[in-house]
Amino acid sequence: MPKIQAFRGLRYNLARVGSLSDVVAPPYDVVDSALQQQLYDVSPFNFIRLELTKPEPGDTDPDAVYHRAATLFRQWQREGVLQHEPDPAIYVYHQVFDYEGQTYTRRGFMCRVQLVRFGEGNIYPHEQTHAKAKDDRLKLTRACQANMSQIYGLYPDPQNEAQNLLEAHIAGKAALEAVDHLGVIHRLWPVTDQSIIAQVAGLVEDKPMFVADGHHRYETACNYRDELAAAAGGTLPNEHPANYVLTMVMSMDDPGLIVLPTHRLFSGVPALTADELRQRLGDTFDAEVVASGPEAAVEVWQQIEQLGDQGVFGLYTAKDSQWTLVTTNENTAEAMREIAPEQSDDWRNLGVSMLHGLIVDHLLGMQGHPKPTYVHLVDEVIAGLKGQLEGNQEYPLAALVMPATVDDIRRVSLHKERMPAKSTYFYPKLLSGLVVNPLDAS
Repeated sequence: MPKIQAFRGLRYNLARVGSLSDVVAPPYDVVDSALQQQLYDVSPFNFIRLELTKPEPGDTDPDAVYHRAATLFRQWQREGVLQHEPDPAIYVYHQVFDYEGQTYTRRGFMCRVQLVRFGEGNIYPHEQTHAKAKDDRLKLTRACQANMSQIYGLYPDPQNEAQNLLEAHIAGKAALEAVDHLGVIHRLWPVTDQSIIAQVAGLVEDKPMFVADGHHRYETACNYRDELAAAAGGTLPNEHPANYVLTMVMSMDDPGLIVLPTHRLFSGVPALTADELRQRLGDTFDAEVVASGPEAAVEVWQQIEQLGDQGVFGLYTAKDSQWTLVTTNENTAEAMREIAPEQSDDWRNLGVSMLHGLIVDHLLGMQGHPKPTYVHLVDEVIAGLKGQLEGNQEYPLAALVMPATVDDIRRVSLHKERMPAKSTYFYPKLLSGLVVNPLDAS
């Protein structure tokens, strides 16, 4: 990856705010209005007030929320709610969480990473971005002159050399600790030893980095840098902080790194029976009815996980309450080449590529369907099919799909391709409010 850099982060002064757990927040893009209000109520200093500011009655300026966030951000610095790190640091970051009866510890470190546009260096995206989200984050960045939350980057390190060096350095040292609303434990250690930081930088500088999460924030950081450069006559000094973006850097080989599935619930599409589904799939896939009723999603997902293949799907047809196990056969690859000839085999072999491009859009003729409801737990699939999710939406079709793997991300990204939306879900999400990266040159 390009150059990494230590920085004097802004962190909460616990003497002013009390428990760190009360002031940190999930990233803005997973916070709905109910959780936003809950976080507002927890503390007058909760970070959501900066990261995702609520509109107020009487707002006439559409950008009022960004101005309000900037005013509060400056106020918290003046009042000592947020304080600069005394010395430049990188920040070791652990997340301890449970999944399917097992406890994991996911390890990485936060630093500044030098920006290069996607396609111009060895930082690679893996998902598409949307203009609306980038515009929102750019307005917040302009107003506050800071990276409020980090992007999430993965790099190859089979022996975890860089992380292990940091782990040895922090061994026995007390961590800052917060527990989020899902019960995940987050621990942070500032590392200011310049010798250790230099060794870590040397270990990662020649490696590629794959953006796992935060694509919108990464492209926003590039846009903000370019705006400042244009205003300064075309370039910024090399060490200007806007040449960098706050990043959580993690080894792709960390034992705590897991990728969860993102299942799909389709509304606004024609209802089908299992027989009609099978007819439309034709000889492009093999299809077998394996269970009935929403609750059978559990056993269907168990079958899919046991097969462990991107080319296996569980499709539920609400019209007859049947689960159909759909698997690739000798005809599938040719069909994918016909509908996506410009893509690589690695992209075409992704489960989400086959599901959306070939099955839903092409064979079922549902192209242009409304955006699906995305859920990560089988229990959420069941709740959706029983009309128990928020909004009581009806879903004529549901799909259980395997997640893309870290290796899939690496291969597809190196082709300079981007996966379909919601191909991956890295759990747990990184917290906002642990450390802020100031971008002003003062």
